[in-house]
Amino acid sequence: MSEALLSVERLHKRFPVAGRRGALLHAVDDVTLHIGAGESVGLVGESGCGKSTLVRLLARLLDTTDGRIVFAGKDLAPTPAARFARTPERALIQMVFQDPTDSLNPRFTARDTIGEPLALLTPLRGSEARGRVDEVALQVGLPLALLDRYPHQLSGGQKARVGIARALAVKPRLLILDEPTAALDVSVQAVVLQLLERLRGELGLSYLFVSHDLNVVRLLTDRVAVMYLGKLVEQGPSDQVFRAPKHPYTQALVSAIPGQGPRIRLAGEVASPIDPPAQACRFHGRCPQGEDRCGREAPPLRMLGVRQVACHFAA
Repeated sequence: MSEALLSVERLHKRFPVAGRRGALLHAVDDVTLHIGAGESVGLVGESGCGKSTLVRLLARLLDTTDGRIVFAGKDLAPTPAARFARTPERALIQMVFQDPTDSLNPRFTARDTIGEPLALLTPLRGSEARGRVDEVALQVGLPLALLDRYPHQLSGGQKARVGIARALAVKPRLLILDEPTAALDVSVQAVVLQLLERLRGELGLSYLFVSHDLNVVRLLTDRVAVMYLGKLVEQGPSDQVFRAPKHPYTQALVSAIPGQGPRIRLAGEVASPIDPPAQACRFHGRCPQGEDRCGREAPPLRMLGVRQVACHFAA
């Protein structure tokens, strides 16, 4: 792996539960993750596993409970989220959101939208700012003639390009891509994904790519991290994880990809993230391989070759 641009170490986020004194919801629990310079890392897991909370922590939109978020050698976790917007690192970590329609201000033209972070995070003004907007619009394949249009006058693919251009305008080093093509038609998805892959190579960007579409993650990422109930249960090179998953939960996820053989259907319900037992595997009760030991002893995330797996029986 290349030198780490982002190193997340023992990250925790717990929320108090309304109406239950002392109860805590463990949304992100002891997560360690690294993203190298120029690397694309996928983050996958079913709804409610903690992906969105982790993304908000890494984007510094949410304060941590414990742990470190080291970006370019600096620990960002001690800086409150409310103050992070005024630090130089704010421009270096940008997000591309899931729905390009909902994430664009209907009262802003495409030029206004792309230029907004320049006004907030850089000293560029006037002709310099307009020149930067034109430059980044051309980088993402957005014709300059469309910059004076409002979102309702743009197609889904054009709105997606505006969202990407907005994120790129301030020259970030890390893009957090939160389901960036989920709201697009399949044909448009392919074009936008090709654009993202080209931009990563041309600009030397690092990506954290969050998606439910495992085929997209497999194609666009170097490594993948699998999350279940607040914890990472497997991470490693994407080709290896998808070809031969080691954790039973990853095996079930991969089996849902068309053409991957018989579907593994999990029994039982996802356990509650409120005060989960510390000495038990989070997947215990749904795991087809589970034994009594799994209910008494939480498996650590340990190295197996070039990947990490949190399962007693992965080897």
